[in-house]
Amino acid sequence: MSLFGSLNVGASGLKVSQYGMNVVAHNLANVDTEGYVRQQVVLDTAMVNNIGWSGTNTMQVGLGVDPRAVRQVRDFFLDAAYRTEVGRQGYYDSQSAAANEIEELFGELNGVAFQDTLNDLWVSMQELSKEPDSRVTQATFIENCGAFLERSEKIYKELRSYQRDLNTTIENQVSRINEIGKSISELNKKIALYEAGKQENANDLRDERNNLLDELGQMVKIDYKEMDGGIVTVNVEGVPFVTDASYYKMGTMAMADYRTANGIDMPLDESAEMLMVVWPQLGGRDVFDWSVVPSSSANTDIGSLKGLIQARGTKIGKYTDIPIEPREEDFTDEYGVLDADAYKLAVKKYDTDTAQYNLTTESSIVMRTQAQFDQLVHGIITTINDALCPNKEVTLGDDITVKLPNGEMTTLEAGTTIKIFDEKNAPIGLDKYNTAGTELFTRKTVDRYMEPQTIMLADGSVIDARIYNWEDTNDNYTLYTMGETEINRELLSDKSKLPILSPDRTGDFDIKMIEGLMKKWQEPFATLSPNTLTFNNFTGYYTQFTGSIAGKGSEYRTLADNQKAMAGSIQDKRSGITGVSSDEELTYLIKFQQAYNASARYINVIDEMLEHVIERLG
Repeated sequence: MSLFGSLNVGASGLKVSQYGMNVVAHNLANVDTEGYVRQQVVLDTAMVNNIGWSGTNTMQVGLGVDPRAVRQVRDFFLDAAYRTEVGRQGYYDSQSAAANEIEELFGELNGVAFQDTLNDLWVSMQELSKEPDSRVTQATFIENCGAFLERSEKIYKELRSYQRDLNTTIENQVSRINEIGKSISELNKKIALYEAGKQENANDLRDERNNLLDELGQMVKIDYKEMDGGIVTVNVEGVPFVTDASYYKMGTMAMADYRTANGIDMPLDESAEMLMVVWPQLGGRDVFDWSVVPSSSANTDIGSLKGLIQARGTKIGKYTDIPIEPREEDFTDEYGVLDADAYKLAVKKYDTDTAQYNLTTESSIVMRTQAQFDQLVHGIITTINDALCPNKEVTLGDDITVKLPNGEMTTLEAGTTIKIFDEKNAPIGLDKYNTAGTELFTRKTVDRYMEPQTIMLADGSVIDARIYNWEDTNDNYTLYTMGETEINRELLSDKSKLPILSPDRTGDFDIKMIEGLMKKWQEPFATLSPNTLTFNNFTGYYTQFTGSIAGKGSEYRTLADNQKAMAGSIQDKRSGITGVSSDEELTYLIKFQQAYNASARYINVIDEMLEHVIERLG
């Protein structure tokens, strides 16, 4: 070996050792840096000299060592697994947080449980049946009805407020996702530029990019791939998000605009303010596929953003969202003949409505809570109103034209069954006019009855009737629903108008009506949803309702905890590979120090040899 070659061996050893100590120092400096991946020097032999031929192979002498690269020590499989599982954790964390919020609403609002409000209303009914002539008892009943409605409205407003809060959180997450997309795109360019000469790896920039991918994976379902040149492309929910050239922003669209853009014909109410997350570059296409309920089996329950939208729902839940199973008796005439075709058609519609309910309302904990709670409140309101202000069904014998609450005129054809005020069986008030037909709960903008008019019945008789303004599912103002109902102001100003006297005008109290109201309270009135078979009375319904919320909350918390443990386990494995160990790095530091010293001694030996040769030649 030449002297040059010998010196090069020592010099390369010094250089590599110094290089290795610099890498170790960099690792130690970032031992507490979140997301930092430890770096490792990869060594390779330098050039070799051919000094001859042995007959079977070339005789070579190495000229030292070169640092080939400084690589990151990471497991790409664990990276992908972590981002999937942490995304699933984000989805169930969102659901769990919503369930916790709702549980607190019904148990802790102002320190009073809603169950107490129901009990107070029931007790006031019992007291009214015992002492119907007591002005105190009558006033207490009206006040407890008011407290019930006020308490219900408070919960309703809190649920709406929470939906708006979720709306804001969704908007903030979309903004953050767009920021991440922009940052990844910029880092791609920097990494590609830095590594263009293929001399060094932009490891710190790669760490920054991987941290962003971790954060993005928690919010949405991502697929990514590293291209030649170090550029990473990212798909979100199967749609290109970061490309080799740029990135595509997510957008939000108000529900009113979203429905218009997608040709969805739905009544617009307060739900119009809700935001949908869309791809502007795809003409406002929804980012997520809502055609099926997200599930682990389909790998679609990933991302906190999707969990937030799922928990919030797409509209305000109403009792009208819960399908009511048709009964054969409703399609049977007075002679016991079943209209089989009409019944089958109703069953088919019920099945379709149930599928839609499960897809939209049931899968959203906020919408489901709103709809089921509204069903309870609607049941109590209409039960009390129908006792104080009874209706009866009649069949029209001739066409009539009526004015709808929205001001439109419509024709009700002969043979149509309608409801009218049952004046004969209606209790009357204690006021001097013995007012009848005073409901306790009123719709804010729609009267209970139309103006009196003359109608012909199917039997040919002609009567003056007050036609009931029916609840129209397409017109929110006609519903006895949360936000549209209030205590009758006439009763608040004059409690003597409470109709509890017998309709025979003898001055006796209508005990039969009051007892009938109490009986109705204790009778089953509805199932919690089309997925349950048990019909409950009001108290039993509320118990099952709150139990369902608690059960769903427990389910979400369990899933969130399981996912947290899963993601944590993967992260621990990943950290075991990528994390910096001070003890291990100090070992490497000692190794490189010793190698540096050895190389230095080697050069000293060569130096002494050169000095000796020069002196001898001299």
